[in-house]
Amino acid sequence: MNIGDKAPDFTLQDKDGKSVSLSDYKGKKVILYFYPKDNTPGCTKQACNFRDNYPQIIEKGAEVIGISKDGIKSHTNFANKHELPFVLLSDPETEVIQKYGIWKEKKMFGKTYMGVVRTTFLIDEEGNIVDIMDGKKMKATTNADDVIKSGFLE
Repeated sequence: MNIGDKAPDFTLQDKDGKSVSLSDYKGKKVILYFYPKDNTPGCTKQACNFRDNYPQIIEKGAEVIGISKDGIKSHTNFANKHELPFVLLSDPETEVIQKYGIWKEKKMFGKTYMGVVRTTFLIDEEGNIVDIMDGKKMKATTNADDVIKSGFLE
């Protein structure tokens, strides 16, 4: 995926088992963030940063969608535990994660494995990708702050 590309549409289930599509948000700005795993330290800080900034984000007419390969039950527990007001979608087969090009080889403690590379896509009202934030452009702990500072919500 590159800046200027049309964001690929998808349909996944949310924490309540309801089908949600990216196209449901046409006409709104979307902050689409992919994260590795519910209830891990970095992912929890990232989600809570979006939670804390959510009123300001929706006030500007944007929506937040988080996607990981965790299941619906895991998302439900994660959202309830941290009072997350935005949509979390489950992609256990990594279809959407792979479509967005962020299922990559990772290394930790000398082991190599495939996993989600934390990435945030900023999508305009027409469904175009206007920015891609990865580890070079944002930190998990300040992801929402970084989006706000980027000018995307103006």
